[in-house]
Amino acid sequence: MSPNELPQHEELVDEKLVISFFLAALGYLFVSMLGGFLMALQLIRHFPFPGVELLSPGRWRMIHTNVVAYGFLANAFLGALHWAVPRLTLRTVLSKRLSWFIFAAWQVVVLSTAIGIMLGQAQALEWGETPVWIDPLALAGLLLVAVNFMAPISRLTGPMYVTLWYFMAAFVWTFLTYAMGNFMPQYFVTGTAAGAVGGLFIHDLVGLFVTPLGWGLMYYFVPIMLKKPIWSHGLSLVGFWGLAFFYPLNGIHHFLYTPIPMFLQYAAIVATIAVELVVTTVLINFFATLKGSMSALVTNMPIRWFYSGMVFYFLTCLQCSFQTTLTFQALIHFTDWVVGHAHMVMFGVFSFWLLGVMTYLFPRLLKTEWASQKMLSWHYWLSLVGITLMSADLIVAGPFQGYSWAQLLPWEVSIELSIPFWAVRLVAGLLMFSGLLVFLTNIGLTWAKSRKLSHVAANV
Repeated sequence: MSPNELPQHEELVDEKLVISFFLAALGYLFVSMLGGFLMALQLIRHFPFPGVELLSPGRWRMIHTNVVAYGFLANAFLGALHWAVPRLTLRTVLSKRLSWFIFAAWQVVVLSTAIGIMLGQAQALEWGETPVWIDPLALAGLLLVAVNFMAPISRLTGPMYVTLWYFMAAFVWTFLTYAMGNFMPQYFVTGTAAGAVGGLFIHDLVGLFVTPLGWGLMYYFVPIMLKKPIWSHGLSLVGFWGLAFFYPLNGIHHFLYTPIPMFLQYAAIVATIAVELVVTTVLINFFATLKGSMSALVTNMPIRWFYSGMVFYFLTCLQCSFQTTLTFQALIHFTDWVVGHAHMVMFGVFSFWLLGVMTYLFPRLLKTEWASQKMLSWHYWLSLVGITLMSADLIVAGPFQGYSWAQLLPWEVSIELSIPFWAVRLVAGLLMFSGLLVFLTNIGLTWAKSRKLSHVAANV
């Protein structure tokens, strides 16, 4: 393809589609946080809907996690992919009509999942609670996504940037991981084997779906914003292949001290610690890229989101390396330590990255500057303080709960000592939710501003 034949960026990207994915993602994040509040209120004995089966905390807890994974994260990633892949390949996706079909179909999948869970049709698998009649539709959607994006990538010639390595791996891994977790325990394996598969699914959904897409976007957006190449392409490949080799082995660490064979448990512990070393190489690469541009952490809000998420990623994996050792696991298993860990990685890392991407792209999509820079700052700080407080609070609560159980005290004792921590958790969640409301307000004001500017330009 000659330079004169290259399509313009406006032709490459369907910007209305990107906006639609982002707005859907933020809508689901709003709903998910409301579900989190129902759980948080129940823990401190102030649940507002006692006796209402459809709003029971157990069901809304599943909606909370599923809507984050498949509603917020999946939609936000799809929006970012529709921006990044055409620019990296200088080709459109296979079909823009297919992209719009995927958008509509995926919302049906997410909403049907939530309705099915509310009606009590959930599967008994963490993050795999999607009703059995939804699973084939979701898997077909993931296949269509892979086909739509792999078409322009497969036509590339010459060296391929590491972002596309991560994206291609994610398309394959996500399809296989979803099929493994939602079909094998349901139809093909039982007992201990089903537990092992479930453990792999829980962790691989994070490590082989969210992680490669997240890091792939960082390798794309960070060099663009800093206006310099990534520090080491070789080190970026070390991070990619380290992820590919070690992360699939992590899942069994969710089931230590179970009948699952010990050699699998030991392998999961070693692989988990190895992932921390791999993540360290990636962090070195990105912070070396930042060298000489440290002022961007102050002046560039998306960069601040990105690098805050990277720090949280390092802390998450470091914490995981400790909590998966048999000695530590004996204390913190089933405690809020694990809940704090999960919130740190899902909100403090991947949500931070995606919110940073949206902060960067919305002005470009709406063709105008943000209506309020102060609101952007408030969104960041409320989110940062909120997730830091929530993670620290729950991580500290974990050993208190573990020691109370180890002393064989009555169960009620652990509940009473946990309530102050759960109250702090609610406050932290309110901070994060307030940040989201500020961001949504800023988007609305910016949209109104863009409409006004367009109207003025049309009348000139």
